[in-house]
Amino acid sequence: MNIENPKSLIVIFGATGDLANRKLFPSIYRLYVSGKLSNQFGIIGVARRGISHEQFRENVKSALLEASVSPHDEEKLNQFCTHFHYHSFDVTSRDSYLELKTMLEGLDDTYATGGNRIFYLAMAPEFFGTIASMLKSEGLTQTAGWKRLVIEKPFGRNLSSAIELNKQIRAAFSEDEIYRIDHYLGKEMVQNIEVIRFANALFEPLWNNRYISNIQITSSETLGVGDRASYYEKSGALRDMVQNHMLQMVALLAMEPPSRLNTEEIRSEKIKVFRSLRPIAVDQVDDYFVRGQYGAGEIVGKEVVGYRNESQTETETNTETYVAGKFLIDNFRWAGVPFYIRTGKRMAVKSTKIVIEFRDMPMNLYFPPGEERRPNVLVIHIQPEEGITLHINAKKSGPTGDTTPIKMEFSNKSMTGINTPEAYERLIYDCLRGDATNFTHWDEVGLSWKYIDSISEAWASKKATYFPNYAAGSMGPDRADMLLAKDGFHWWPLTN
Repeated sequence: MNIENPKSLIVIFGATGDLANRKLFPSIYRLYVSGKLSNQFGIIGVARRGISHEQFRENVKSALLEASVSPHDEEKLNQFCTHFHYHSFDVTSRDSYLELKTMLEGLDDTYATGGNRIFYLAMAPEFFGTIASMLKSEGLTQTAGWKRLVIEKPFGRNLSSAIELNKQIRAAFSEDEIYRIDHYLGKEMVQNIEVIRFANALFEPLWNNRYISNIQITSSETLGVGDRASYYEKSGALRDMVQNHMLQMVALLAMEPPSRLNTEEIRSEKIKVFRSLRPIAVDQVDDYFVRGQYGAGEIVGKEVVGYRNESQTETETNTETYVAGKFLIDNFRWAGVPFYIRTGKRMAVKSTKIVIEFRDMPMNLYFPPGEERRPNVLVIHIQPEEGITLHINAKKSGPTGDTTPIKMEFSNKSMTGINTPEAYERLIYDCLRGDATNFTHWDEVGLSWKYIDSISEAWASKKATYFPNYAAGSMGPDRADMLLAKDGFHWWPLTN
């Protein structure tokens, strides 16, 4: 098999939905025009809507044009769309699966894909187990080639539901055939964390509790929940962001160097981090975590409503739109170093970045007692900008010995003129090649839910009578600042 130009049929369940139109179709097209996808592929869109192949292809073309995917080669675009086929589908109907099986067998011959199949579940998670079970029972997983199941988050709502879902899926697919997607793991600078750490003698010897005082991870959005309120009411920021994206970044920052750069060894080191997280008892949650919900405010000069006034939300809803927290990792490398995270909607800045603050010199002659210190800080910019900034101190020009802060910066955009490939493009290509490194293993999912469940339990048992507690356009509730202040730290500004 040519893993650089893989051949496969890709079945997308939920092919008329927002994720497919905004992310999946443009990403597959970019793989096609860049030559990473051979002509031996077919896409079968599956959804309830009753439309023809031609209508589906027009929908795909419109989605690509709306996404401004380049190059705008009409002939190339039209040729790409001929690879798309549509199947009107009822998730619970045996006949729907048998019809899909017949279609797959025919398209295997048309595109000479050798029976290779990807089943991408881009739809409501309550259908994941049913689809996986019926794919097996109706013979769609019996193929001459390989088969892979791609699952979007959320993978369960808590540990018990995740275990039950995993049992259903594992009855149809083996663990190495299951690709639990976390699009943050496809982002360029998230993948760069390992390289920054393990390919630079400047950083790795200092990457421990002797030299690092704290680490901060922020993922803030200016948008509100919009038309996702019905989903968000069941999820909240804790399940939507912390259980997956934020904890995955913590694991990459805290893991030990793997013995080999392969899927098994990297996953093994990440799992060790999850096992080392200091558990929090339900009655301790308020000491480590802060929840928030946005009220009315102003974003870029425009008045916006509070969360409770969004459509599909309840008047006295207890759902959090903001979470800040402190993780402690009880191992030799990180004992005593707090990992702070914060994530929220309707915040002042759209930004995802990591701040590593180094400890001060034992006796810093240039910053005597009482004078404000300026610690060395490494900032990893993940989005919207991509790059690295190192904050250091230097002598100010002139006859005095005064110091001034300076920044050493690297930007991906300044090097290439554009930001790097979209996360879904990378992850779909990895899945086609059978590289599961940047997908989450069941052990990671299970351990992260085990940690998060105590926080969920504490918050569910007590109504947040102080909601809303931060204005739209701010950087979150005051208690999030106090979380760091009691340890002698503060949040680093996102504009630096």
